[in-house]
Order: sequence, then C-alpha cells, then structure tokens
Amino acid sequence: MMQLLFLLLGFTNAIEKTTVDFILYNGKIYTVDESFSIQTAVAINGDKIVATGNDAEIQQLYSAKNTIDLKGKSVYPGFIDAHCHFLGYGRNLMYSNLRNASSFDEILERLKTFDPTATNGWIIGRGWDQNLWTEKVFPDCKVLDSLFPNNPVYLIRIDGHAVLANTYALNLAGINNATNVNGGLVVTENNKCTGLLIDNAITPLQNLLPVNDPAFIQTALLRAQDSCFSVGLTSVQDAGLEKIEIDEIQHLQDAEKLKMRIYAMLSSKKETLDYYFSRDQIHTDYLFIGAVKYYMDGALGSRGAALLEPYSDDPDNSGLLFYTYDSLKAAAEIVHEMNYQMCTHAIGDAANRMVLNVYADVLLSTNDRRWRIEHCQIVNPDDLEIFKKYDIIPSIQTTHATSDMYWAEERLGATRIHDAYAYKSLLQQNGWLANGSDFPVEYINPLFGFYAAVARKDQNGYPENGFQKEEALTRKEALQATTIWAAKAAWEDYEKGSIEAGKFADLVILENDIMQIPEEEIFNSKVIMTISAGKIVYQKVNGE
Repeated sequence: MMQLLFLLLGFTNAIEKTTVDFILYNGKIYTVDESFSIQTAVAINGDKIVATGNDAEIQQLYSAKNTIDLKGKSVYPGFIDAHCHFLGYGRNLMYSNLRNASSFDEILERLKTFDPTATNGWIIGRGWDQNLWTEKVFPDCKVLDSLFPNNPVYLIRIDGHAVLANTYALNLAGINNATNVNGGLVVTENNKCTGLLIDNAITPLQNLLPVNDPAFIQTALLRAQDSCFSVGLTSVQDAGLEKIEIDEIQHLQDAEKLKMRIYAMLSSKKETLDYYFSRDQIHTDYLFIGAVKYYMDGALGSRGAALLEPYSDDPDNSGLLFYTYDSLKAAAEIVHEMNYQMCTHAIGDAANRMVLNVYADVLLSTNDRRWRIEHCQIVNPDDLEIFKKYDIIPSIQTTHATSDMYWAEERLGATRIHDAYAYKSLLQQNGWLANGSDFPVEYINPLFGFYAAVARKDQNGYPENGFQKEEALTRKEALQATTIWAAKAAWEDYEKGSIEAGKFADLVILENDIMQIPEEEIFNSKVIMTISAGKIVYQKVNGE
C-alpha cells in the first residue's frame, strides 16, 4: 500500500510539472543572491526568472519549450554599468575615433578620412589624450585652421572635460579671448584663443552640434545597444540626459526596438528639471527616471578637478569648482523635496569634501535616499567617514585607476596619490559600492572594470604588483559592484541584479569562469550569450 502511494505521488508530480519558456542547466550559475549561492539550473518564463536550483530540482518541477545545455559554462546576472553615457557612446560611434593616438599628427591623419556628411559638415572626434604623446602638452588649433578652414572642428578629449576647436567653430559660438565662463576656461596664449576649452567653456559650442536630430539620436541609441549586449550589459545608468534625448529613448522603447534597461539621470539644466519635476516619476520595466546629475568639478587629466592643494605639476592651479556651497545646497534641497536621487560628479578632494558636506546638511542623519557621488576619485581620508554617517554611495569606475596610473602621481604628488582611487577604503564605509565604466571615457566592456578592480593592472599586466593593490576589491565584491550593488544604487535591486525568482531574466553566459580563472585571463574573457527579459539578444558567432 505504501509503495502504491509513493508511485501515485510520483505520477502526480510528473503530470503537475509547470511549463516554462526556458531552462538553462548543467552550468555554474552565480546567483549573486544574499548568500552568494551557486546553482546549476535556472527556469525562465516570459521575462522573469521562475526558479533556480540544481538540475534535478528544476527538471523535476518544470518542463520547458526550450532548453540550453550550458556544458559547465558560468552564468552571471546581466551586467549593469552604474555610470556611463549610453547615448553619448552611440553618438561617438559616428564620430572620428581618436583613442590611443600616439601623437597629434596621428589625430590629424584620422580626421582627414572622416566623412562629415552625417554630422552636417562638422568634423567631430573623441578620445585624444595628450598624456599618451611624447610631448605631453595640450594641442592648439593652428593646424586645424589650415586643414579645415571651412568646416567647424570639435575634438573631445578622452574624459569629455576638454575640447579642441578650430577658429571657425569658435567664431560660430561667439567665443573669443575675452570670453569668461563660470566653472570653465577658454585657454589663450599671447592674447589669442588656442582653441582649447575646459569644462563649462565647452557649453556654448556644444549647443551648436548637429547631434540632436531625432533620427541621429535613434541611430546612436540602437548602435549603443548592440555594443552593450555584445559585452553582457543588460542595464545602464546614463549620467545626464536631456528631454529631447529621453523622448527618443521612449519612442524606441514604445516601438519595442530599444531593449536596454536605462536608469536615467537627468541633466541639471533648468528646463529639463522644470519639465520632469512637474510630473510623476517615470518608471517602466525599461526606463526609470529617478536621479539628477550635477557636476562639481572637472577632470584630473585636464587639471579641472578641484583640489584642496594646488596641482603638483601646475602649482598655480587648484582646479575648478562649478558651484558655491550655498548654490549646491539650494539645488540639493530641491532634489530632496522632489524625492529624486542626487548624483554629483566629484573627482578632486576639494570637490568631494564640498559635496559630502552639502549632502550631510540636507540628509541630516541616517537615511535611505541613496544619494551618490560619481567618481570619488580623490578623497581626503578625513572625509571618508561622512560616506558612512549619511549613507552616501560611492559610484566608482575602476578602469579610471588603471588608465590614470601612468601620470596621476605627476598631478597629485607622491603623498596625495594614496588618497586617490581608494576603492577598498570607500567600500568599507557602507559595505558596498557601485561600479561603472564612464564609457565612452573608458572602454564599454564590464570585464575590463572587473579586472581593474581585482588586479589593479593594465591589459599588459603592468605594474607587476598592481597599482596601489591594497585598494583592490575581491572578485566577489567586484561582481556584486556590477550587478546587485549597481542595481541597489538605482533603487532597482528588488527587480534586477541577481538571479532570483521574480526578478527580470537578464543573464550573461561567459566562456570562462571569471571567479576562478587566473587573474591575467579575465581581461580576454568573452561573452557567449546575453539574455534580456528572457530573450537571447546576443549570441557569439563561431570565430569571434
């Protein structure tokens, strides 16, 4: 009788299997749940994860229309870039690529082959970095004027905080040697413009760029999406968007063409904030407008980052602060009242100190507002505890450390450099942080950021012992920082960032297990498949 009962129960269980769309099995699935559990199988139905477990458990409970034998490959939550310029990256794909040029002459050669048809006659490029040249000095516009006398030229430095323009472009924007800009600098020599614009001085010229045509924006968004899916990104946090840009994101999402999940930080321009602050917050499965992006200072490479003491290689310069304490506090109070997240760019230690103190004044005490400082690149040790006291999130970009390490000590000196790129110290304040890439400033691949976080080396294994290795993250921390913690930094950890029942079925399958392979192999690991909302959005082609 007992044996018959067991047989009946077994039969009942067999016919009560739940049908799902997908089962992935025979893998090594890093769920990144609270216990950081590792499973072998996951069931997916529609756009959601139904269950995880071992192969036997999942196959006993579920039957699937489609199955994928992972053959032992590793699976992770879809990667999330916690700070990037998604649309900006897409636009850059239509500009001249100036990255890794070893001289200004090489840049000129690249520009000669650029077709300005799509940019309405403008010659636009991005990625130059004078720190890679033999003579590490900023260029000027003389050669640009002779080569391109009848086209406006707009060349963006790799960090986005400096632009080299020709005289034609400067004249279009009404910029001359007498132009003064709060929080910016028009560089002159012998009372003439060199063509170099720093930080806010860029804005008058930037406003003239022919890159806000709806068709141009839509093309840029779709190109960016393809690139993101190919490196395992399923969500991005875009740092600073205007209404016209968000409109095109919504149009493409409504047409079901744009499947990238976007957490939008609004530009701090008055017209943008007036529009969105007068309406309910937008939060769909693919778009959440929950934050406002502010800039407190410039970048270290262009010496615009605001420092407490002057630059070691420019003793008359301490960088640029874009706000006074009172003006930033007034902005923060409005953001707080409107129940938005505040995300403020701060690179130098003076900028970080001011932002931390403003946040402390507005937040007052322990809170769950999840306000962020973007970059946190140089933080005086005396200020670290403010992150903990007021629950302020460090939003870091680990590849900045390995990109800047060749010259950062020249800017900061042998003592102050140890206050820079201190990611472990920042993590220890609240026990978590978010990691992004700041692409297109850095490369789009999140595995590069993972490698930089744990190895603190470049792709050639330099330096041998790692750059300030005491500030490296563990592999577990590095994975959390680009999955669950990145989601948490955008109020989205309840729906993404880990492989758990009820969350979006956003997954990435890698050819290697980045949690186990030798450190030097992480950098070259490849994505086999990216799944977003339960659908395959990227699959590696043999030979790639």
